[in-house]
Amino acid sequence: MEKKFLIYKLSESIKRTSKIDKELFTKFGVKRGLRNEDHSGVLAGLTRVGDVVGYDRQEDGKLKAIPGKLFYRGIDVEDLVHGIQKDNRLGYEETAYLLLSGSLPDTEELGTFHKLLTETMPLDHRATMSILALRGKNIMNILARSVLELYTYDDDPDNISKDNLIRQSINLIAKFPTIIAYAYNVLRHAQQGLSLHVRHPDDKKSVAENFLYMMKGHNNYTDLDVKILDLALILHADHGGGNNSTFSVRVTSSTETDTYSAIAAGIGSLKGPLHGGANVMVNAMLDDMKSNIKNWKDTKEVDAYLLKILNKEAFDKTGLIYGIGHAVYTISDPRAGLLKEMARDLAKEKGLEKEFNFMELIEDRAVKVFMQFKGDDVKQTCINVDFYSGFVYEAIGLPKEVFTPLFAMARIVGWTAHRIEELNFSSKRIIRPAYKNVREKQSFIPMVER
Repeated sequence: MEKKFLIYKLSESIKRTSKIDKELFTKFGVKRGLRNEDHSGVLAGLTRVGDVVGYDRQEDGKLKAIPGKLFYRGIDVEDLVHGIQKDNRLGYEETAYLLLSGSLPDTEELGTFHKLLTETMPLDHRATMSILALRGKNIMNILARSVLELYTYDDDPDNISKDNLIRQSINLIAKFPTIIAYAYNVLRHAQQGLSLHVRHPDDKKSVAENFLYMMKGHNNYTDLDVKILDLALILHADHGGGNNSTFSVRVTSSTETDTYSAIAAGIGSLKGPLHGGANVMVNAMLDDMKSNIKNWKDTKEVDAYLLKILNKEAFDKTGLIYGIGHAVYTISDPRAGLLKEMARDLAKEKGLEKEFNFMELIEDRAVKVFMQFKGDDVKQTCINVDFYSGFVYEAIGLPKEVFTPLFAMARIVGWTAHRIEELNFSSKRIIRPAYKNVREKQSFIPMVER
């Protein structure tokens, strides 16, 4: 039998044997996608790290949509960001300390933590050479492979004591920016024939500035570029234990596997276009709209094109408006609001006010058109953080190849904080949900009778 024909037969067999009717989920009380009937998430664990709030449960048990809130260790992220901005300083390192430890650092603690991070950012020459030798078109895969390779350079990789987990966490938080920057420079050299730059991190710079320096070199970024990247890192650092990638890290961590294997699982999850890869899709959709909408101020023309997208007649014909909607947030995503505040200033600095105004119009119309299109079958919806993050990254001169890796660069903080928590529960247990088998029984048929 030819290989192509075998693959075809296997594919046809899967079509027949893998179909599970939606009604069966209701019949057996299965929470599809770990979602309750009211769209709230099924409680699968407890955490003290982060909290994502998008609704209140009323006395009658029904959910009431409220403006979204995000808390890091009990602190409102809006208060955290505005407090840092009031002092006119950067805050990603402070946020990382908060999520790892559970408390805000004082000046001395923050200084020591910053020094520890920047001193840990350089890669071992073996890791550097390995990245230079890697070939691949997706930096998320290169990041995952590099993380797994770090296991081999760790003198105590399987030790899950608190002290060792913290050491490994700081090592990964520090090294993600360097791995991503080096991987991109190798990618552009291999695919575009451009010069290969390997810039060593500077221990006097912040994590955000170091990344821009390693990506772009001296004098190729502004103070506002650094501030808005730092803000994006803060806003993406954690999103509770229930998001897909963090849950992946917690599931694998519950087996007491090593840190590097657990984080590689999180990277694989985040890569997906329905999770961390969404920011790339938002930018692609916006580029498509810019090309096909003649008057960027015409509400009717914008509405008509959004309807074409929803009807699977435009862009990627999936019927999705990327950057709209969220599993928890309904009225507003606090991260999107905070990013938009500074994105407006960035648009002015970069001469992109026309593009920013177009995005604001799409933001307003997309929500309204989507709600009208879905009618009574959909809950209230809003833009999410992905809507403006791609615009911000592009405006500060970062290529789309690093958009999702930037998400990972921030979220490594939340992943490691949740891993430490998962491994230090007083009543921890391996995470093992149940699946109901709905396949009818069949008899074994001897080979000669098949």
